[in-house]
Amino acid sequence: MPAQQRVGTHWYRGTADAVYQNLNLIFDEEPEFVCVFGGDHIYVMDIQQMLQFHKQKEADVSIAAIPMPVAESKHFGVIEVDEDWRVTGFEEKPAVGKTIPGRPDTILASMGNYIFNRHILINELEQDAILQDSAHDFGKTILTKLHLHSRVFAYDFSSNIIPGAEDKERGYWRDVGTIDAYFQASMDLIAVDPIFNLYNYRWPLRSVHYDYPAAKFIFADFDKNRAGIAYDSMVSEGCIVSGGKVNRSILSPRVMVHSYSSVEDSILMHGVDIGRYAKVRRAIIDKGVKVPRGCRIGYDETEDRQRGLRISEQGIVIVPKGITLE
Repeated sequence: MPAQQRVGTHWYRGTADAVYQNLNLIFDEEPEFVCVFGGDHIYVMDIQQMLQFHKQKEADVSIAAIPMPVAESKHFGVIEVDEDWRVTGFEEKPAVGKTIPGRPDTILASMGNYIFNRHILINELEQDAILQDSAHDFGKTILTKLHLHSRVFAYDFSSNIIPGAEDKERGYWRDVGTIDAYFQASMDLIAVDPIFNLYNYRWPLRSVHYDYPAAKFIFADFDKNRAGIAYDSMVSEGCIVSGGKVNRSILSPRVMVHSYSSVEDSILMHGVDIGRYAKVRRAIIDKGVKVPRGCRIGYDETEDRQRGLRISEQGIVIVPKGITLE
């Protein structure tokens, strides 16, 4: 829910405070369980299986976790468990995390997904809300101490079974909280044999559908380098590739790629227009941006920065919505 300042003059101060400010929804619905899941992660999960685990363990809280190499400890919140996978400790991005019993090379990384018994959640949020020095965050302040007085268990996400999924897909999870992570997760989709498969019709992913016509590719004058083609790419409905070339890219609905232009290793959002002779490489272009005739993006870092464009640590150029390019 958008922040509404229901309990004071402040906006959301953290993940826990965001739920606390919407406790009225929980009071109204009176659910037995409340699932709190992060919105910036990419994965496929049957939540019923985690809920079944939660009930079997008679848990107060269950945390979805994924086994990771111990060398990755510094990137994650690491959960310490006993032989029954009951949580006994929690460390936020330690240099070397506590390993899983019997698996000395493997840690349990928190996915930031939780199932709470309603009364436990309400009690913890109300107590946290009055603490002045709290970060009001599930990972940093709620879960780090909850295991000391409640039954908290870790759920092994790699055990989650999805109908129609192959073994190599099991346990796929990406935190896309950074530009580079988002870009890489997007590029995963266009692999020849992707680990994250959008084409599993036994477990469809529901999304918005526009009443646009099918994508269209026009002109085939290869002698003059004017051919509407796309390689190793995903092209959405309503797109027109008109005599331009698209390679290893994702085109959102209603993208227009004009003649003699090229788009490589890029993500184009809704309604982007690539002008004639323009060249785009390793970029994320936001909604409705018009890239003018002959413009180059992703070829000269100095030139991109002079335009006011941001460049990620791994060299991805971000073209924001509303910008006028020259």
